[in-house]
Amino acid sequence: MIRAGLLAGTLDIADALIVSGVRGVSPGRVLRYIASGVLGTSAAQGGVPAAFLGLLCHFVIATGAAAVFVLASTRIPFLWRRPFISGPAFGLCVYYVMQWIVVPLSLVRRGTAAQPWYLLVNQFGIHMFGVGLPIALVTSYWRTSKTVEP
Repeated sequence: MIRAGLLAGTLDIADALIVSGVRGVSPGRVLRYIASGVLGTSAAQGGVPAAFLGLLCHFVIATGAAAVFVLASTRIPFLWRRPFISGPAFGLCVYYVMQWIVVPLSLVRRGTAAQPWYLLVNQFGIHMFGVGLPIALVTSYWRTSKTVEP
Protein backbone atom coordinates (compact mmCIF):
# COMPACT_ATOMS: atom_id res chain seq x y z
CA MET A 1 0.00 0.00 0.00
CA ILE A 2 2.76 2.44 0.92
CA ARG A 3 4.85 1.45 -2.09
CA ALA A 4 1.85 1.86 -4.36
CA GLY A 5 1.11 5.29 -2.89
CA LEU A 6 4.72 6.41 -3.18
CA LEU A 7 4.96 5.23 -6.79
CA ALA A 8 1.67 6.82 -7.83
CA GLY A 9 2.47 10.00 -5.91
CA THR A 10 5.90 10.27 -7.53
CA LEU A 11 4.55 9.79 -11.05
CA ASP A 12 1.69 12.24 -10.45
CA ILE A 13 3.84 14.99 -8.94
CA ALA A 14 6.47 14.53 -11.66
CA ASP A 15 3.77 15.04 -14.26
CA ALA A 16 2.43 18.10 -12.45
CA LEU A 17 5.89 19.64 -12.16
CA ILE A 18 6.76 18.95 -15.80
CA VAL A 19 3.47 20.24 -17.22
CA SER A 20 3.58 23.29 -14.96
CA GLY A 21 7.24 23.88 -15.76
CA VAL A 22 6.51 23.92 -19.49
CA ARG A 23 3.89 26.58 -18.73
CA GLY A 24 6.44 28.64 -16.74
CA VAL A 25 5.24 27.74 -13.24
CA SER A 26 7.92 26.94 -10.68
CA PRO A 27 7.92 23.71 -8.64
CA GLY A 28 7.62 25.73 -5.44
CA ARG A 29 4.49 27.43 -6.68
CA VAL A 30 2.91 24.07 -7.63
CA LEU A 31 3.67 22.64 -4.19
CA ARG A 32 2.42 25.76 -2.40
CA TYR A 33 -0.79 25.53 -4.45
CA ILE A 34 -1.27 22.00 -3.11
CA ALA A 35 -0.63 23.31 0.41
CA SER A 36 -3.28 25.97 -0.13
CA GLY A 37 -5.82 23.19 0.28
CA VAL A 38 -4.92 23.27 3.97
CA LEU A 39 -3.51 26.78 4.43
CA GLY A 40 -5.68 28.79 2.06
CA THR A 41 -4.24 31.79 0.26
CA SER A 42 -1.50 32.23 2.87
CA ALA A 43 0.31 29.25 1.32
CA ALA A 44 1.46 31.49 -1.53
CA GLN A 45 3.74 33.35 0.89
CA GLY A 46 4.65 30.24 2.89
CA GLY A 47 7.98 29.58 1.18
CA VAL A 48 9.75 26.26 1.62
CA PRO A 49 7.69 25.12 4.63
CA ALA A 50 4.46 25.52 2.67
CA ALA A 51 5.99 23.75 -0.34
CA PHE A 52 7.04 20.86 1.90
CA LEU A 53 3.53 20.72 3.37
CA GLY A 54 2.14 20.58 -0.18
CA LEU A 55 4.43 17.68 -1.04
CA LEU A 56 3.45 15.89 2.16
CA CYS A 57 -0.26 16.42 1.46
CA HIS A 58 0.21 15.11 -2.07
CA PHE A 59 1.79 11.86 -0.87
CA VAL A 60 -0.75 11.43 1.92
CA ILE A 61 -3.53 11.65 -0.65
CA ALA A 62 -1.77 9.24 -3.05
CA THR A 63 -1.17 6.75 -0.24
CA GLY A 64 -4.77 7.13 0.89
CA ALA A 65 -5.94 6.33 -2.64
CA ALA A 66 -3.70 3.25 -2.64
CA ALA A 67 -5.14 2.20 0.72
CA VAL A 68 -8.67 2.45 -0.66
CA PHE A 69 -7.74 0.29 -3.64
CA VAL A 70 -5.94 -2.31 -1.51
CA LEU A 71 -8.85 -2.54 0.93
CA ALA A 72 -11.39 -2.75 -1.88
CA SER A 73 -9.32 -5.48 -3.55
CA THR A 74 -9.75 -7.70 -0.48
CA ARG A 75 -13.50 -7.74 -1.18
CA ILE A 76 -13.41 -7.47 -4.97
CA PRO A 77 -10.72 -9.82 -6.38
CA PHE A 78 -11.32 -8.48 -9.91
CA LEU A 79 -9.43 -5.35 -8.86
CA TRP A 80 -6.12 -7.14 -8.36
CA ARG A 81 -6.73 -9.90 -10.91
CA ARG A 82 -7.32 -7.46 -13.78
CA PRO A 83 -5.07 -4.48 -13.00
CA PHE A 84 -4.98 -3.20 -16.59
CA ILE A 85 -8.75 -2.69 -16.46
CA SER A 86 -9.29 -1.82 -12.81
CA GLY A 87 -6.27 0.47 -12.49
CA PRO A 88 -7.18 3.04 -15.16
CA ALA A 89 -10.82 2.94 -14.04
CA PHE A 90 -9.74 3.54 -10.44
CA GLY A 91 -7.49 6.38 -11.61
CA LEU A 92 -10.50 8.10 -13.18
CA CYS A 93 -12.41 7.62 -9.93
CA VAL A 94 -9.53 9.25 -8.05
CA TYR A 95 -9.61 12.18 -10.49
CA TYR A 96 -13.35 12.71 -9.99
CA VAL A 97 -13.19 12.35 -6.21
CA MET A 98 -10.42 14.96 -6.15
CA GLN A 99 -12.27 17.37 -8.47
CA TRP A 100 -15.77 17.02 -7.05
CA ILE A 101 -15.18 16.30 -3.37
CA VAL A 102 -11.65 16.94 -2.05
CA VAL A 103 -10.84 20.22 -3.82
CA PRO A 104 -14.28 21.80 -3.19
CA LEU A 105 -14.00 20.92 0.51
CA SER A 106 -10.46 22.34 0.73
CA LEU A 107 -9.35 25.95 1.02
CA VAL A 108 -8.02 26.04 -2.56
CA ARG A 109 -9.19 29.08 -4.48
CA ARG A 110 -10.04 28.05 -8.00
CA GLY A 111 -10.59 30.28 -10.97
CA THR A 112 -13.82 30.22 -12.90
CA ALA A 113 -12.15 29.65 -16.28
CA ALA A 114 -12.49 26.21 -17.84
CA GLN A 115 -9.35 24.11 -18.04
CA PRO A 116 -7.84 23.92 -21.56
CA TRP A 117 -8.58 20.59 -23.29
CA TYR A 118 -4.94 19.50 -23.38
CA LEU A 119 -4.61 19.88 -19.60
CA LEU A 120 -7.80 17.89 -19.11
CA VAL A 121 -6.45 15.13 -21.38
CA ASN A 122 -3.23 15.16 -19.37
CA GLN A 123 -5.16 14.91 -16.11
CA PHE A 124 -7.15 11.93 -17.36
CA GLY A 125 -3.98 10.28 -18.66
CA ILE A 126 -1.89 10.73 -15.53
CA HIS A 127 -4.69 9.61 -13.25
CA MET A 128 -5.40 6.52 -15.36
CA PHE A 129 -1.83 5.46 -16.15
CA GLY A 130 0.28 7.23 -13.54
CA VAL A 131 -1.97 6.84 -10.49
CA GLY A 132 -4.54 4.07 -10.96
CA LEU A 133 -2.50 1.62 -13.01
CA PRO A 134 0.61 1.66 -10.78
CA ILE A 135 -1.56 1.23 -7.69
CA ALA A 136 -3.36 -1.71 -9.31
CA LEU A 137 -0.12 -3.31 -10.55
CA VAL A 138 1.63 -3.04 -7.19
CA THR A 139 -1.46 -4.41 -5.47
CA SER A 140 -1.73 -7.24 -7.98
CA TYR A 141 1.92 -8.14 -7.53
CA TRP A 142 1.59 -8.05 -3.75
CA ARG A 143 -1.64 -10.07 -3.70
CA THR A 144 -0.26 -12.64 -6.17
CA SER A 145 2.97 -13.11 -4.22
CA LYS A 146 0.94 -13.53 -1.00
CA THR A 147 -1.35 -16.17 -2.49
CA VAL A 148 1.25 -18.31 -4.29
CA GLU A 149 2.00 -21.60 -2.56
CA PRO A 150 5.71 -22.20 -1.75
